[in-house]
Amino acid sequence: MNGRDDTTGRWRWAQGCAAAAAWCLPALTLTLPKGLLPFGLLLLFSTLLVPGRMVAGARTAGWPLLLAAAAALFALAVAFASSWILGVDPGEVDSRDRLLVLPWVLLWAWVLRPPLAWLWRGALAGLVAAALIALVQVLGGAERAAGWGNAIVFADVVLLLMVLAVFCRPPGGARWAVAGVALGIVAVVLSGTRGTWPGLLVLLALAVLGSGWKSRGRRFAVLAAAVVGAAALVVAVPGLTERMRLAELRQDIVRIDRGDHDSSAGARLERLQVATSAFVAQPWTGVGFAHFDRAMQRLPGCRQTPAAVRCRLGHAHNDLAEWAATMGIPGVLALAGLYGVPLWLFLRLRREALAIAGRGGCLRGPATAGAVLVVVFALCGLTQSMFAHQTTTSVYAALVGLLLGLALREARSPARD
Repeated sequence: MNGRDDTTGRWRWAQGCAAAAAWCLPALTLTLPKGLLPFGLLLLFSTLLVPGRMVAGARTAGWPLLLAAAAALFALAVAFASSWILGVDPGEVDSRDRLLVLPWVLLWAWVLRPPLAWLWRGALAGLVAAALIALVQVLGGAERAAGWGNAIVFADVVLLLMVLAVFCRPPGGARWAVAGVALGIVAVVLSGTRGTWPGLLVLLALAVLGSGWKSRGRRFAVLAAAVVGAAALVVAVPGLTERMRLAELRQDIVRIDRGDHDSSAGARLERLQVATSAFVAQPWTGVGFAHFDRAMQRLPGCRQTPAAVRCRLGHAHNDLAEWAATMGIPGVLALAGLYGVPLWLFLRLRREALAIAGRGGCLRGPATAGAVLVVVFALCGLTQSMFAHQTTTSVYAALVGLLLGLALREARSPARD
């Protein structure tokens, strides 16, 4: 880039807006009813301020940008093709076209270089807001904290903010990261969402084992002590068991054994069975994008009038089951691309960045944060159809794109700018 052009007013305005957008994305998503809107407006405005640089950046970003764009476009194309072939309404396709934000934000972050520290500060602010909202809602009589929408989506986004708080931290920010994790756990517990716990355990394990603190043996000891302490706390405090819905899970298992699937866990198991049958019956097309309930209609209990609530939930509560049942093998490949391509890019860019730095160090930085974010998002997808919701789809696309752009910038030497 031309150093003289970097001092122009429009360039400085664009970079200022980019920094503000990096803060707004994690800070306001759960804080406001339409919390993604400020980020979207700043993204659009800063892009329009420097269109020439965006075009030039598309050429210099190279194959990582092409791969990310291909993954997003393929997922969108599969959704449309499934609907067209079966002649069904494409449904809420806007939950898929938001994936196009991923390559856009990657290019934007590559060109404008928003500071990673602003993303981290925004994540901490978002976790403070999430914990306060959860406390206010539960103390106000709500059964589960849900923010401005769905309790499961609320908890899943909180978990993504925790990833940013831990792995985007600057040197010396460990104490703030621990505080952010504590606030996030409060929000998750009050949401009563069990599906986030596998991702949370992976996050905590990576944070402790990759912290670089003292010896590896001591890190294992700290992790084991934390797990034992948390388990003891849950057992000792009845209110926590109830809030985490562990007793309800045991009751659900008993009901499943009796053949009753009209429960949270039972409905999920039933939907996995239905998804498997639908995929085997139509392995190349599925039942149609966003039409999982068509597969549910094959159950005798779902053909009655009125049908049980579990027959009209709209999706499979599992990403792989959802995409396989509704879009067949192409859907499975599209989902693998949305997870696999960014994960592979993050791991490759991390190796390149470490090669430039000439040292290992602790697990931290945009590439590490991005890899962990993809993993925990996929784990949440075991119990929820993450891409069936606009908020989780948008947050995933925006955060993955932003972290990819910053990781690409970190991995490439300044001489190549």
